[in-house]
Amino acid sequence: MTHPIQGIHHVTSMASDANANNAFFTRTLGLRRVKMTVNFDVPEVYHFYFGDRAGSPGTLITYFPFPDMARGKRGTGETDLVAFSVPAGSLDFWQERLAGLNVAELARDESFGQARATFEGPDGERVALIEADGRDGWQLWEGEVDAAHAVRGVHCVLLRLAEEGPTADLLQLLGYRPVASDGGVKRFAVDGGSGAGFVDLVIEPETGAAEQGAGSVHHVAFAVADDEAELAIRRELLDAGHAVTKVIDRDYFHSIYFRSPGGVLFEIATNGPGFARDEDADHLGEALKLPSQHEHLRERLESSLVPIVD
Repeated sequence: MTHPIQGIHHVTSMASDANANNAFFTRTLGLRRVKMTVNFDVPEVYHFYFGDRAGSPGTLITYFPFPDMARGKRGTGETDLVAFSVPAGSLDFWQERLAGLNVAELARDESFGQARATFEGPDGERVALIEADGRDGWQLWEGEVDAAHAVRGVHCVLLRLAEEGPTADLLQLLGYRPVASDGGVKRFAVDGGSGAGFVDLVIEPETGAAEQGAGSVHHVAFAVADDEAELAIRRELLDAGHAVTKVIDRDYFHSIYFRSPGGVLFEIATNGPGFARDEDADHLGEALKLPSQHEHLRERLESSLVPIVD
């Protein structure tokens, strides 16, 4: 079967402070907040989506900011790093910008032959910017950063695992294939994807298991075009013995979830209906949008959720 996976749809992480998290991604990195809603399961907690102008799949990083949440502990069974694409030649700009904003653990190196800057977010999450081509099809957001240097979208995620085989097999079931190795990191790519296609694996059998908290990635979502493609993949995952949820309506896409053998939570998400379904495209992320099942809580939530300073 040729799988219709188009690469990474979004990455969802956890934070400890809503305003610090919002400021880091909108001001420091210059992404657009395309939706301000709440956690479906814990409506007392925000759910922020950051991406390009339209919130295109492949550009998105999302966060659940749990107030005063303890930091996670790094280890195996987690997504250890999220990297974004930036234009060739732009890392000097980013080095100066990030250093001037006192971003923690800022360093320069190369990954798979491409220049890279690594650093930490407000909760110690590992983030990277990589000079990479082929990301110009998305709708750039010119906010805090001009178009010549702006983040283009997600480039790759790095999974830190105790063993490679079971997760590598799952990735290949999803249409990924191994394409390169660099310093002990093995890279997998999906053909014909969105440009946000890479999943990197590093294997550390002697490292202890990660413990989730603020700064931890909650799950990695892969993109498919529509419900039909999602259901086809769900059937194949079930046939292969994976425990997969039913399809869940997340308002802006439809999702299924399953735990990878290495411990990382995966999601398959449809590209539609998108973030303009309940908000004008020119004003995405400005107002608090609630899932229909939580709309009756609006008055309480608007009084209890911390005001966001933009």
